[in-house]
Amino acid sequence: MPAWLSGSRGKIIAGVVAAVAFVLIGYVAGWLTPRLTDPGEHSADAGFARDMSTHHAQAVEMGMLAHTMGSTPGIRTLGGDIAMTQQAQIGMMDAWLVDWGLSNNSDDPPMSWIPDGAEMMNGNLMPGMATREEIKQLEGKQGQEFDILFLQYMLRHHLGGIHMARAVLETDPEPEVRSLAETMIKNQTGEVDVFKKMLADRGAQPLP
Repeated sequence: MPAWLSGSRGKIIAGVVAAVAFVLIGYVAGWLTPRLTDPGEHSADAGFARDMSTHHAQAVEMGMLAHTMGSTPGIRTLGGDIAMTQQAQIGMMDAWLVDWGLSNNSDDPPMSWIPDGAEMMNGNLMPGMATREEIKQLEGKQGQEFDILFLQYMLRHHLGGIHMARAVLETDPEPEVRSLAETMIKNQTGEVDVFKKMLADRGAQPLP
């Protein structure tokens, strides 16, 4: 084999190896960099994702009750919409935790991801959440009594969720967390107005 061909071939091979190495280095750097900057175990982003998922889970439960037990098509549709929307958001927040390499569960107390989180708690419940006794009371209602109590509980629940979403916005969260929190505030504020109108139409008031 001519010497000039061997030399050219060697340069080509060396160039290919260098290119492959460059691509691999770029890939590894691209994979590691997000891992090094992702929210940590005790971050506000992770705490919000976990706590809001728990908060949403109760809204899904109440929404499904309304979807099956509401006395009017409007209440049944409203309940179904709430359940589907908040279940989808739970899926988003669960996916964040997976992407961040974190567990869905934590030993951190609820709301500990913000300095005044303990003050926002109602006993062992996050803002706006109903007790298990209240949920059982809702399950025992029928007709318009069910509709009114559902609206009262959901209004209180949404106000608590809005409070939590506003709190995480003050922590300079990840872009995806900020976007969802802002969406929650916008959508749930609109639904609060709907709840108030539906209560007024039924001659009822929000819970004190």
